[in-house]
Amino acid sequence: MSATEPRTGLPQWHAVLAVVAHPDDESFGLGAILDAFARSGTRTTVLCLTRGEASTLHGVSGDLTAVRAGELEKAARALGVSATELADHPDGALASIDPDVLAAEVSAAATRHDAEGLLVFDPSGISGHPDHVAATAAALAAADNDGLPVLAWTLPRAVADRLRQEFDVPFDGHGDAEIDLVLPVTRDRQRVASLAHASQAIPNSVLWRRLELLGDREHLRRLR
Repeated sequence: MSATEPRTGLPQWHAVLAVVAHPDDESFGLGAILDAFARSGTRTTVLCLTRGEASTLHGVSGDLTAVRAGELEKAARALGVSATELADHPDGALASIDPDVLAAEVSAAATRHDAEGLLVFDPSGISGHPDHVAATAAALAAADNDGLPVLAWTLPRAVADRLRQEFDVPFDGHGDAEIDLVLPVTRDRQRVASLAHASQAIPNSVLWRRLELLGDREHLRRLR
């Protein structure tokens, strides 16, 4: 492997904090990466900033606020996540929260769990969702304050283009030169965790198609 080619190994952090916007982001989005960290001996924690109550998907009966909290806990167990924290910011309006407040919450969680690095969605939010964008911005602000490295999950441009064509969703991807790490993954635990989000795991959805297109690789960028 040349110096310009993406690496294939995760950083050897003893603990990582994943910062996401909604229950299921940690599974459908970051699940294979969190699983890879856990398998390597890294302690994994998830900070989820909303309860996902505004979702337009409602695959099971019940109040989504309670349902999705339970789904998050079940999914975290499937991924070997050591701990989860679920904040109570409004789903769909995370961008309206004072960014300094969100950054302080991320910093506090990183301190509580002795995180040596943060794992986030790409700054584009992957699909452009404003909550995803706000969650990553909060993590980056916390990282700047605390001197923490940040890995961001991203999509190869070809996969993003294909998803845009098939689902008319504004997925954003990056070319090879912008990707720092191409990670071989297994998706067995990720799929179990994703199915734990029964309210969201709708058959034939874009979430499953994305996993199919990505195959046995995930792609990450070093943001800090």
